[in-house]
Amino acid sequence: MKTIGSYLEGRWHEDGAPVAPQLNPATEETLAEIAAPPASLGGALAYARAKGGTALRAMTFAERGEMLRALSKAIHADRDRLLQVAIENGGNTRGDAKFDVDGASGTFAWYADLGVSLGARKLVADGESLQLGRSPRWHGRHVLAPRAGVAVLVNAFNFPAWGIAEKAACALLAGVPVLAKPATPTALVARELVATMVKAGVLPGGALQLVLGPTGDLIERLGVDDVLAFTGSSDTAAMLRAKARPGVRVNVEADSLNAAVVGADVEPGSPAWDLLVADVVRDMTQKTGQKCTAIRRVLAPASRLDALGEALVERLAGVRVGNPALDEVGMGPVATARQREDVRAGIAALATAGKSIFGGDGSVEPVGVPPGKGFFVSPVLFRADDATAAALHEREVFGPVASLMPAESAIDAAAIVARGGGGLVASV
Repeated sequence: MKTIGSYLEGRWHEDGAPVAPQLNPATEETLAEIAAPPASLGGALAYARAKGGTALRAMTFAERGEMLRALSKAIHADRDRLLQVAIENGGNTRGDAKFDVDGASGTFAWYADLGVSLGARKLVADGESLQLGRSPRWHGRHVLAPRAGVAVLVNAFNFPAWGIAEKAACALLAGVPVLAKPATPTALVARELVATMVKAGVLPGGALQLVLGPTGDLIERLGVDDVLAFTGSSDTAAMLRAKARPGVRVNVEADSLNAAVVGADVEPGSPAWDLLVADVVRDMTQKTGQKCTAIRRVLAPASRLDALGEALVERLAGVRVGNPALDEVGMGPVATARQREDVRAGIAALATAGKSIFGGDGSVEPVGVPPGKGFFVSPVLFRADDATAAALHEREVFGPVASLMPAESAIDAAAIVARGGGGLVASV
């Protein structure tokens, strides 16, 4: 059995007791076991602050930018292997895996260009000089400088590669060392990404570390110079905020409930209509609906609901659900058994407010997997025919689930979006 472990203080820790399996969510096959990290991560934080932070702050923005460019190239060169890991451990189709892995390399490339544009300097002046007193001799100007602490990056399971890159790229460019903590279910993808970055040989010691499995006293050890960045559920975000000491900066990207709004002038069969239908189905099925930007609600005038429902159902019927390693499969499983149960519970809750017009209760017979195996859910499309029912759709179901509901005007749509606490993805 393959064992994977944390990368801390300049070496891989793979000799700890096994604490969590890495599964293929399509077949439930065990791919690897995570080895327990050290009981205390105080040493890793000290190593990052003293070694990684010191080395990064000594570099210019342009130098750090070229470092990021080298990481981008290394990830791209290892692309095919990383895609295969994402298919096996993430339940991704190849297209979904590209979304994650190419997102990582592309993010590093973008920040690389930004670093080069900032040039051979280590500080950034923010705004113009301002007179601070009666005398013009006393002026002040804000200067942006690297923090002396560590950026601890706690990431969600749905984008184990891109999730690390989007946080790590800006931290490293700013001269702040990184300690990444990926979600356990897809940690194998994150581990292989970090291994590729370490192997590139361009990172100073302590600039990038990875902890897999339990984090022990990590959060409690953070200080006022450190940053905690989290992506995931609002419940976990609240727990992390409560554990962090006063003064620790906590950045959170949590639950969302996005909507697409159809204007009354959008005719069935028009280019805007066809684009809407394609985008809704893509958002429902890409990454099996496990992405924060997915369209969860489609708001349209009542006169358009029948035609829109028929168009979406026809398109969804062409999506094959099953083993994402197969070319003919358009949607794989959700990441874990627990995630499948959460999605099913969400579907049951939505059934109290609307009618399922595709997918029923989410049950499906996936192709290319042993009978009874895999964490699969069918795409499910609901329809609600009045605003009162629409108001009940106020909690995100993090899977291939969306709801079609009436909104006669942009003002009506805005009121529904605001009541659900969501955002607007697109308006057509």
